[in-house]
Amino acid sequence: MAGPSPAFQSVRRLGYQLARYVPLFLMFAIWELVSRSNPATALLLPAPTTVLAGGWELIQQGTLQKDVMASLKRVAVAVAFAALVGYPLGFALGGSRLFAWMFEPVVSFFRPIPPLAWIPLSIMWFGITDAQNEFIIFLGALFPIVLSTMEGVRDVDAQLIRAARTLGAGRAAIVFTVILPGALSSMFVGLRVGIGIAWMALVAGELVAATSGLGFLISQGRLLFRSDHIVVGMVMIGVIGLLLDAAVRLLQQLVTPWREGN
Repeated sequence: MAGPSPAFQSVRRLGYQLARYVPLFLMFAIWELVSRSNPATALLLPAPTTVLAGGWELIQQGTLQKDVMASLKRVAVAVAFAALVGYPLGFALGGSRLFAWMFEPVVSFFRPIPPLAWIPLSIMWFGITDAQNEFIIFLGALFPIVLSTMEGVRDVDAQLIRAARTLGAGRAAIVFTVILPGALSSMFVGLRVGIGIAWMALVAGELVAATSGLGFLISQGRLLFRSDHIVVGMVMIGVIGLLLDAAVRLLQQLVTPWREGN
């Protein structure tokens, strides 16, 4: 007996993917009804249609595009530096007992300090500049990358390393053919978590000390009592975060095709 046709399977897969978003659409529909039925609620939490109108107003003014690009630039620069520092540091902590003995306490000391606690010092060091915000974002993204990489390196099967040595592989060959592939999944997890925390740190930094960006847009909305602009900023952060996470997951699938559940 013949199975379902390819066209039917494609339609079924599409329906399955769309069904995932039904709760999200229901949430927006309930939000719209509640906001429209209560003027007091509409003032504090505008309906989705009102938010869309406010977003279109900001687009026509060119404000939203400018703020999105400013925030994206800060996140991109800060996360790039966090990766450049965090991955080698995580590898060193995970692969060298001596290095971990010396420097893991240093990492453990600075890791619990929230990025927001650095804002006053960063303003004194960098002023109200992009560098100040990027420093705060860098701190938010750094430690998840370091810790995930460290744990990924430590979790590599020791038998695989011994087998590679038995076959005559040198230190560099073991790192690139055994340890790095074994730690890649954890490294991507750290990057995804780091990007999420980076956006939190970004908004906090821009709320306090910035003249552009989505955090600044939210702050201005509060000052002008434009709750629709506040929600526009929040929605844009959510949408951009979702797209960035999807991009990292796609990259992970391309780089680690052997990983189950990609």
